[in-house]
Amino acid sequence: MADRADDSEITAWALAAGQGDADALAAFIRATQRDVHRFLSHLSGPADAEDLRQETYLRALGSLHRFAGEAPARAWLLSIARRAAADAVRRARRRPRTDGIEMWEALGDNPMVVRGPAEGEILLRILVAALDPDRREAFVLTQVLDLSYAEAAEVCGCPIGTIRSRVARAREDLVAALQTHPRRRSGS
Repeated sequence: MADRADDSEITAWALAAGQGDADALAAFIRATQRDVHRFLSHLSGPADAEDLRQETYLRALGSLHRFAGEAPARAWLLSIARRAAADAVRRARRRPRTDGIEMWEALGDNPMVVRGPAEGEILLRILVAALDPDRREAFVLTQVLDLSYAEAAEVCGCPIGTIRSRVARAREDLVAALQTHPRRRSGS
């Protein structure tokens, strides 16, 4: 990830954008949009990630003038994304399901459905999606988005030790799931 901006640069852009610098705002969004989308894809699924990314930026832009730079801007933005995803889950729980979830669950249980060169990535996405939400969140922040444990703790609003524990348990869960996956057992 050599082309990824560092946190001090992103924070400087956020501070300048909060003061009305349009170029800094554009740089801030360009530098963070991929991480926000990847994080939201893991939290809510790819189908909702784009809408939630836009919701995240709307919320962030509305409060950017209050951002003081006490923490890295990337962590601040990901905490906003986390709240946007949580709000979407709360809204969805109030509505009845209409998406034929039984069919998708049946496909997910069938080890013969996933084929081709992307099989490993798809399997990993399925296994990560099946993690406990707190563990998934900590795992994605630290292992997928490369945030430090301290930054992930800030995003999640919990102690750093909790993040370390959640990541360790997520790794254990993933190893156990891989060992029990039907394709792995059969030697395929």
